[in-house]
Amino acid sequence: LLKKILCLSKVLDFHHPHQLKDGLEGFSLDLPEHAETLEQILVDCRDTLKYGVSTGHPRFFNQLSSGLDVIGVAGEWLTSTANTNMFTYEVSPVFILMEEVLLKKMQSIVGWSEDEGDGIFCPGGTISNLYSILVARYRVCPEVKTKGMGALPPLALFTSEHSHYSVKKSAAVLGLGSESVMVVTCDERGKMIPAELESSILAAKSKGLLPFYVNATAGTTVYGAFDPLAAIADICHTHRLWMHVDAAWGGGLLMSDRHRRKLQGIERACSVTWNPHKMMCVPLQCSVILVKKPGLLQECNKLGAEYLFQTDKPYDVNYDTGDKSIQCGRHVDVFKLWLMWKAKGSDGFGSQVNKCLENAEYLYDQLKRNSDFQLVFKHKPEHSNVCFWYIPPSLRALQPGPDRDRRLHEVAPQIKGRMMEKGSVLIGYQPFGDKVNFFRCVFSNPATQPEDIDFLLNEIITLGADL
Repeated sequence: LLKKILCLSKVLDFHHPHQLKDGLEGFSLDLPEHAETLEQILVDCRDTLKYGVSTGHPRFFNQLSSGLDVIGVAGEWLTSTANTNMFTYEVSPVFILMEEVLLKKMQSIVGWSEDEGDGIFCPGGTISNLYSILVARYRVCPEVKTKGMGALPPLALFTSEHSHYSVKKSAAVLGLGSESVMVVTCDERGKMIPAELESSILAAKSKGLLPFYVNATAGTTVYGAFDPLAAIADICHTHRLWMHVDAAWGGGLLMSDRHRRKLQGIERACSVTWNPHKMMCVPLQCSVILVKKPGLLQECNKLGAEYLFQTDKPYDVNYDTGDKSIQCGRHVDVFKLWLMWKAKGSDGFGSQVNKCLENAEYLYDQLKRNSDFQLVFKHKPEHSNVCFWYIPPSLRALQPGPDRDRRLHEVAPQIKGRMMEKGSVLIGYQPFGDKVNFFRCVFSNPATQPEDIDFLLNEIITLGADL
């Protein structure tokens, strides 16, 4: 019934910024001097949802995080009711223990042994990736914590050309500079080429730089590609480099017996980013950084604030985990995941992942059969990302070349604009390298059915037929 109701509703009721700022039908963003009535407050709540985006809609394909899990929502409500903080056991005893249980479970699924592993829940994959560079740098030169960047030689880190922008952003934030990030060439499928990584490391050494870190991606943002983790691990072992796996998007596949082989070699990583708020459909935010060496997060970040982390408390103060974090206040992100795991079990998450990848295969098959569309690459999707162009009738007779590319580049943005105005479905687009704007459809909502995918394709054809 909920599925039918959602499909009858819009994904969004779009208005331009100036329209929302000016106010609509009794909805105003302005803040009053005096309290408003309960009736108006309820109107404001209703309209906030009305004019927002329904990311739980089965026809929302725009971002990697989507879906609406009722158990997860219940967990978020209870978390807000508790309104506590994750820095010490004394104010958050149950949640602290839940975090420990979840971290151990996820470390085990990655493939680490019982005596390996540490971690912390973070506000998103970007911060999780930042932690990985932070601890890797600390391992190379612990003095950086007290003496700063002057204690370090010029460093180099490596990531693929298809990796997430957070690697360069983290290097900038940590004072390494974005130019310290060496971008490694990928194959046509979007996977890092190990021989190119080896060459990049040797080239950095020849320039007097100190290589210290490699980011491998398990599930790239655009293509959904998985870097060859085992081969990258061999190179990192040879050169004694920290190997991080950004599995923010692809980590959920570890829950699937059918698909976890795509992350073979992840057990050799020094650290892993994994976002349950993506493929596992946990409400935002829910991201984890896992670190293989116990105690390293604590050593790297500990400052021992005496008003929080007293050593003479009447319980085991090892459970005061807040000093592992670069934050002080830390939101409780563990309960909704713990509750969903209780409700679904590991098998339930696996089935959910399988369903999303089945949807991707269905879309891929439909696109191959339909001459109105062209796949960005012919390979079957590894993840739930499917990238394609819609070719309007006016372009089908044109030969490949600059003129066709220029005109095709304008198609996806125009369809997206019409799509937002209509509000019936939502999908993302982007250019990539030498490829002009194409649609990127991603599946992370298990409520999506084949008929929703058919609707998407029909809507694109309808909205773009006259372009």
